Amino acid sequence: MQEYIRSTPLFALCGLNCGLCPHYQMQGDSKCPGCGGPDFHLKHPSCAVITCSKKHGNVEYCYQCSAYPCERYSRTGEKDSFITYRNVIDDFARAKSDGVDQYMTELQEKTEILEFLLGTYNDGRRKSFYCIAVNLLPLPDLREIMTEIQEKTAAPDIPPKEQIEEIVRLFEVRAASRNISLKLRK
Repeated sequence: MQEYIRSTPLFALCGLNCGLCPHYQMQGDSKCPGCGGPDFHLKHPSCAVITCSKKHGNVEYCYQCSAYPCERYSRTGEKDSFITYRNVIDDFARAKSDGVDQYMTELQEKTEILEFLLGTYNDGRRKSFYCIAVNLLPLPDLREIMTEIQEKTAAPDIPPKEQIEEIVRLFEVRAASRNISLKLRK
């Protein structure tokens, strides 16, 4: 595939929130640059969605295509790989109704929350959990959880393991209240 560049690599052509993906949050050569980010064509040399977009007028997002929703989107709720696909249809609907700029502002805030969690409260076993939780929970819930994290874990005498357990509990309780499972569907 020839070089593919996008102005919004955090929000993929196919609707994935690349900025909330464990592969985007990696360090080193394995780091994914996001959809259409630097060297994307080298990391993902045969993206079927990009090929499809080229056949349909080079749309910026699949929801802008005259064939949307196509069969690809009838299967989004079945299983996940390394990032959850559960919110793709809803995220596209929000980007369409509220505008991509507004959606990107919210996605950037979610990405910053995720990066804070990974940089401050990752014991080496929580990356996927945090990525899924931040991706699936609504931004107002995440803001409230972040406030609770600051209130409940700020004491310097709380061991890091207990801080992380409390943070995981906060996410799980909020997710359960919304009937959201914080696990990938394999």
